[in-house]
Amino acid sequence: MEEKTDIREKLPSDETLYELANLFKMFGDPTRAKILSCLQIKDLYVGEIAEAIGMSDSAVSHHLRVLRGAKLVKGTKEGKEVKYSLDDDHVTKIMEYGLTHVNEGK
Repeated sequence: MEEKTDIREKLPSDETLYELANLFKMFGDPTRAKILSCLQIKDLYVGEIAEAIGMSDSAVSHHLRVLRGAKLVKGTKEGKEVKYSLDDDHVTKIMEYGLTHVNEGK
């Protein structure tokens, strides 16, 4: 019994695990994964992302709004447009580790 209690005490809180699950949900959509992959290459405007992945500006904007809300991307106002980038190095690392994992053995 003592071992089970020890494990339970070492687990992250339910709230933290909920937030972690929600973070990974963001990566569960192929369109969002494509957008994040584009932004790994370079900072881009909505129109540039839309062209690169073959979607409308409005559809890309919707996904960027979701990704911004999850703190995975950030936008910097440049004149009348906003240039998007990955929020921080953690996002880059998550993408890199994920790609390494799915490409293992290929």
